[in-house]
Amino acid sequence: MIRETPGRRISVRGTDLHIEESGSGATSVVFESGAGAGRTLWDPVVALLGDVARTVTYDRAGRGRSARPERPQSIEDMAITLVALVETLAPRRVVLVGHSMGGLIIRRAAEKLSPPPAGLILVDPTPEAAPIYDDWTKTATKTDRILAVQQRLALCPPLMRVLTRSHGRLFPTDTYATMLAEDFTPAGIARTRYEIAAVATAIDEFRGHPPQLPNSPVTVLSANRAARHQARNLDVIREYHRHYAEQIGARLEECDSEHIVPAEQPAQVAAAIRRLVNTAADSFGKLPVRD
Repeated sequence: MIRETPGRRISVRGTDLHIEESGSGATSVVFESGAGAGRTLWDPVVALLGDVARTVTYDRAGRGRSARPERPQSIEDMAITLVALVETLAPRRVVLVGHSMGGLIIRRAAEKLSPPPAGLILVDPTPEAAPIYDDWTKTATKTDRILAVQQRLALCPPLMRVLTRSHGRLFPTDTYATMLAEDFTPAGIARTRYEIAAVATAIDEFRGHPPQLPNSPVTVLSANRAARHQARNLDVIREYHRHYAEQIGARLEECDSEHIVPAEQPAQVAAAIRRLVNTAADSFGKLPVRD
């Protein structure tokens, strides 16, 4: 069971981060979760990868079992931390996988890594150029008010189990239990509020100073369904996923899923990872590797 995987703490930029590793190989796959999620988001995917590669999941600073940072983290801070984590782990080759907000983080991190990553997988990523983000600060403010209420409700764990029952249906029992203990708590929701604010700030930054186009293969996985409150934006999000994929020459795959693709379609995510890991292995000798 994934939750039986022993983790360890390593110091990255002065903060102790909790990481979990499994598998083996010259290529490491490092996962970056979306807002409100930690390492456990990827449990259904990691369970399917076996020994295809060394997999690394972690909790961002302040989330789950990682220590709190000294100050709230921007997307830029998170990207720099991810780069430092990869450099600390020192894989010969690395594939970065990011979900939702995590897509922003790994795109920014990719331009800072040297040598560049062997590939990127963007799982229903935040498309900052889409017009729905033109005035996203209002949406972020409304979301923060909702999260503030949930933060107070989280003082009652049985109530949070009711409010998060959709996650209970999507994830393995032990994964969901860990989410309840770490993410759906007052401290976990407080960290989510910081992350939502970081995304709101990052939208204008990414529009004014977009990340460099990736110098490696990219796969974009785009969800084709949405929860009722998100359905009105689904077509726009999918359109901008297509636009970004065309712009950079990425592979675009449609997922029969709502936003939590790693839980609803873990086999598709794992297949995309396998494909990029195999591509990286085939290209070995043509690409620079770490000493």
